[in-house]
Amino acid sequence: MPELPEMEALRRALDGPVSAHPILRAGPAHVVTLKTFDPPLHTLDGRRLAGAERRGKRLVFPTEDGGLALVVHLMTAGRLRWLRAGEAGPKKPAFQLAFEGGGRLVMTEAGSKKRAGVWLLTPEEAEDQVAHLGPEALGLGAERLGEILGREARRLHPLLRDQRALAGIGRAWSNEILHHARLSPFAVSTELDDEEVGRLAEAIDAELERGLELRERGASDAKTYRVHDRFGEPCHVCGTPLERVEYEEHTIYYCPRCQTGGRVLKDRRLSRLLR
Repeated sequence: MPELPEMEALRRALDGPVSAHPILRAGPAHVVTLKTFDPPLHTLDGRRLAGAERRGKRLVFPTEDGGLALVVHLMTAGRLRWLRAGEAGPKKPAFQLAFEGGGRLVMTEAGSKKRAGVWLLTPEEAEDQVAHLGPEALGLGAERLGEILGREARRLHPLLRDQRALAGIGRAWSNEILHHARLSPFAVSTELDDEEVGRLAEAIDAELERGLELRERGASDAKTYRVHDRFGEPCHVCGTPLERVEYEEHTIYYCPRCQTGGRVLKDRRLSRLLR
């Protein structure tokens, strides 16, 4: 799933191209992908976008006249690309904007579960759609993070992924951040001391900035992630084989030596089968 580094790199790459020319034709859009019908998508025809903005994992494309905003959420398998004039693209995109000058903004989504979405909203409606999101994770700071961690007792990995708590971090970067901070994914938020909160705040900034720099350079997952999806490989810090805890919808990756004092965490999926 694209997270803050991926979405911010994409925002920066799209900001100039989408605002360079007016929209020639909005659409087509798959019936599952387009989540709104009023105003109709063709209302964008002839309008110019002001650029690309980001809130958490969502991209927002406001129109230059201030009347509308296109909100895009890629979810797990959605991908958004800018195609230059004449560049080949998918035959059946999930969503497309064609611009004067020949450029196109194209969304695709792999797999059978179509979860990515596009909304055409008024600016007020767009604000309402992201109002539930917590503060941006990057640049949060130890004091603000400590307040969030202290609200209720929660495991760190699901807390970092909770967009209502802080926006932009998902499964992959939670794994990278917690390894950098040398904290167990199962550590309880309210039990961290000040030094551990400081380590976590520093790790959030360091890992998200590292990811953003790499993604802007076009780095692949294999060259970006050092912990996520690397089960059994040696930890890049201590050399211990990385472990994992599998759930139905996601997998936690961690280093036993760096994060859990040598303890291997129980695999949740296997535990259910043994009951």
